[in-house]
Amino acid sequence: MRAMAIQGAYGIENLNPLERGLPKPKPGPGQVVLKMKAASLNYRDLATVLGFGGNPKALPLVPLSDGCGEVIEVGDGVTRLKKGDRVAPRFFQGWRAGGPRPEVLGATALGGPIDGCAQEYMCLSAEGVSKAPANLNDEEVACLPCAALTAWRALVVEGNMKAGDTVLVQGTGGVSIFALQFAKAAGARVIVTSSSDEKLERAKKLGADDFINYKSTPDWAMEARKLTGGRGVDHVVEVGGADTFPQSIMAARVGGHVGVIGILSGLSKDVNVAAIFAQNLKISGVTVGSRAHFEEMSRAIEQNDIHPVIDKRFPLADAQEAFRLMQGASHFGKIVLDI
Repeated sequence: MRAMAIQGAYGIENLNPLERGLPKPKPGPGQVVLKMKAASLNYRDLATVLGFGGNPKALPLVPLSDGCGEVIEVGDGVTRLKKGDRVAPRFFQGWRAGGPRPEVLGATALGGPIDGCAQEYMCLSAEGVSKAPANLNDEEVACLPCAALTAWRALVVEGNMKAGDTVLVQGTGGVSIFALQFAKAAGARVIVTSSSDEKLERAKKLGADDFINYKSTPDWAMEARKLTGGRGVDHVVEVGGADTFPQSIMAARVGGHVGVIGILSGLSKDVNVAAIFAQNLKISGVTVGSRAHFEEMSRAIEQNDIHPVIDKRFPLADAQEAFRLMQGASHFGKIVLDI
């Protein structure tokens, strides 16, 4: 069975083929075996490969939380899936519905601590996968479980986004581009920030309404307020982390919502608590979502014929090259591995 795994020590250079010498897995009661077709990269996967918060004793580890596969075998008692179904494994295998719980968030995530999608076959609980939207190909489906669902939960579940709202998305990575697409499908106005005018032009082609180059306009929160007539935005998709969070607070309107997702610029910094309570802001920490959230999102993707934006594709064997591209942050949308 082919698989890529972090072996010996953390680091992109230690992500190499793992020849397990084992036959493809057999399903037990309640399980399904998937033949994996594609997987995609998230910043969380890069952090995992680099050893952020990782335990060397957990190695070897097969990374990647997101993928698409075909059900090739079903175990006894499985009724919600059948052989031939095209599915996406869920990021949190144990989170079916309701709010997040510590035992789910800490122990049931694919790509660490559970072996992830960078492998030819996977044996999972039938409750831990969901049918794929029919309008997407395999590579597009592989982009959904983490990035798309995170954007969906931030805006729709936690933010209650509605037509006419203004959404500010930071950058043009996977979560931000999905947020742009979901916001436009809902009839919202979208402001995109980036340090690249070329990327802003590409965002315009996806329907974005307003643009801020934060390199030439460092005080982008003030610019966002100008673009909204001084009111501020209804939603901020906060993927930047410590360095961008203070400006996200200032960009949001009174009663607005900041969905905190990323840690690209660090983990902690002084926070303007007075601005949070004075503006009556809602701050939501968002770590992906449940199976119920995923299936709601899938229906919306089909209904609106939304297609993930894929920047680059690599074969599984070139996973190191794919991770180095993500590390360089030059991509627009998603990076995919064909399995």
